[in-house]
Amino acid sequence: MTPDTPGLHHVTAIAGDPQRNADFYVDTLGLRFVKRTVNHDDTGSYHFYFGDEGGMPGTTITFFPWTDDGRQGEFGAGQAQATAYRIPTESVDYWRDRLEDRDVDVTETERFGETVLAFADPDGIGLELVAADDETAHGDPDEVGTEIDVGDGTIDHGDSIATTWSASPVPAEHQLRGFHNVTLAVSGIQPTAAVLTDVLGYERENEVDGRHRFRSATGGPASIVDLVETDANRGRTGVGTVHHVAFKARDLEEQERWREAYADHGLSPSEVIDRKYFRSIYAREPGGVLFEMATMAPGFTEDEDREELGSSLVLPDRLEAERERIEARLPEFDGPSVEN
Repeated sequence: MTPDTPGLHHVTAIAGDPQRNADFYVDTLGLRFVKRTVNHDDTGSYHFYFGDEGGMPGTTITFFPWTDDGRQGEFGAGQAQATAYRIPTESVDYWRDRLEDRDVDVTETERFGETVLAFADPDGIGLELVAADDETAHGDPDEVGTEIDVGDGTIDHGDSIATTWSASPVPAEHQLRGFHNVTLAVSGIQPTAAVLTDVLGYERENEVDGRHRFRSATGGPASIVDLVETDANRGRTGVGTVHHVAFKARDLEEQERWREAYADHGLSPSEVIDRKYFRSIYAREPGGVLFEMATMAPGFTEDEDREELGSSLVLPDRLEAERERIEARLPEFDGPSVEN
């Protein structure tokens, strides 16, 4: 019997210009730039991480900025259509005004009884803000547990899914509260639904207007995956598309059980890969979306103090000897600029 995932860990997408990417997610959305490193499989490109004050799993969106060829992606079946963050219900007006003041086109709709602000980032990646109050969705970093036990792979962040960042340009009461859901576009619902329910322990919750909602058995923030059917061709990876969606594994033992469950379901999971801040396995589900299972530990303070997260380029130990060559290849980047 497989365990039940606590929900979403992170979402990784392909961006274009790194400066524009960082400016948008920090200055416009108010997320913290928690890690500046490189793509471990392609050291000629950055890997950026944005999240809450500590980059907690369930709050983090990451990007590979592709600048060498800038190949544009093509959205289609087998891709994430939108990544949604939670906001308080009283913050809808604030966020609509903030986005419009920055010339971001916003569409306001209602879905499953909740207000949704839909828009795209500068590269065309679909984003949503969902007004969904939950008393456990946000916390003060001084009051939320942050102890990480690297030895057995466990992590304790207390009861909150996100912690406020004091230096954010967005006031604490309006800051994003971690993920609400991701929407996956597939050519047929059932094959992907079977992976969610039979492998990851999600439960089918509702279906409205062709949107099929699944929630992890543990519930709470970052626990929702929506499936929508599309007649579009299979998408092509490139700038403006999501590369993969990651789910939480509490520890290495639990991750191995999922690896076995993927294989039992007829998929081909990867070996465990050390991403320094978590350990990962990957499997492409039948609908074409690349799923990752990422451990909760050791976290982003593995190589930087919490106060210094994202302030400099960090490399895994195996690449440190190549730092000079790697830095020479990377595109110019000054760090995110924050106006207000």
